[in-house]
Amino acid sequence: MMFAAATVAIIAAMVLALVRAFAGPSLYDRILAGNSFGTKTVLLIGLMGFLTGRPDFLDIALLYALINFASTIAILRFFSYRRSREEAS
Repeated sequence: MMFAAATVAIIAAMVLALVRAFAGPSLYDRILAGNSFGTKTVLLIGLMGFLTGRPDFLDIALLYALINFASTIAILRFFSYRRSREEAS
């Protein structure tokens, strides 16, 4: 019962992060919401792995966390370079 409540809470937080990602006033708010959504996804994968008794889900969750981190850094660098090139022009 407690794990079902945790799953519902994580899904509700994911929905709120998606709302923030679509309605964010700035680019950085949207990127932060996307990163938050990815973090919640890692938690959900870990929780599902625990509930189903499959510890290999933790490996998948760690890989997803690594991809989420790297993609967030890459997106921030891309927009940082693009902004600096626009200011220079």
